[in-house]
Amino acid sequence: MHIILHQPEIPANTGNIGRTCVATGSDLHLIEPLGFSISEKALKRAGMDYWKDLNVQTYINFEDFVDKHPGAKIWMATTKAHMDYTEAAFGPDDYIMFGKESAGIPEEILVDHEETCIRIPMKAEIRSLNLSNSVAIVLYEALRQNNFSTLQLEGELHRLHWKKESE
Repeated sequence: MHIILHQPEIPANTGNIGRTCVATGSDLHLIEPLGFSISEKALKRAGMDYWKDLNVQTYINFEDFVDKHPGAKIWMATTKAHMDYTEAAFGPDDYIMFGKESAGIPEEILVDHEETCIRIPMKAEIRSLNLSNSVAIVLYEALRQNNFSTLQLEGELHRLHWKKESE
């Protein structure tokens, strides 16, 4: 799976998302401008020591991303969508895009991808969930739909190691 953050603003959120990506074997794609430097101490602290293991790529804008990934299936997480994230049929190589914390994904991008816009249900009076929580919710649903295929070998190795230690 692939996570795209469109112009993220808060380094701690991106660090937490990076850690989730490492834990799930997902790639992280960052579309500039970023509201921070990816070498910033707060970003690394939130990602802990996992940041060095993260497969992360940056792009100068959304068009740069599209040019480098032609034909990519991109799900767009937005509060403006009509389809719940649980109704999407995620493929193992799909991309899930999230917008910046203060404004979400720009309207002009959403209009061109209306059929793949998804939302997380929440109370009407709540503007949005925290970005790193939103990524985790949708990413784990996408992984569940694909039988956690990228995590099966690691899980089995962990169980074997734990069983051996307990004997």
